[in-house]
Amino acid sequence: MILEQAILDIKPGETAAFETTMQEAKAIISVMPGFIRLEVRPCVENDHRYLLLIEWQTLEDHTEGFRGSPEYEKWKALLHHFYAPFPTVEHYGEPVVTT
Repeated sequence: MILEQAILDIKPGETAAFETTMQEAKAIISVMPGFIRLEVRPCVENDHRYLLLIEWQTLEDHTEGFRGSPEYEKWKALLHHFYAPFPTVEHYGEPVVTT
């Protein structure tokens, strides 16, 4: 399992629209091969910041499968205009410590 992580800074005044649009966008990504789950959490300290977490079966499911698909173009059209600045996406492997 691979965990994709991004900090999403949303343009001022756009957070409600972002949350609504993310509900629509999750239907796009959730049917992609290798997709496991998606989670979006609002930041407690900054009301325009969100944590995006997406679990994939493999790195390639995200970087090649999803990003190379027509569905990714739809995802981009829905969401990318909300970001300022554009987020850095990182991928993490299996946990080394858990409780």
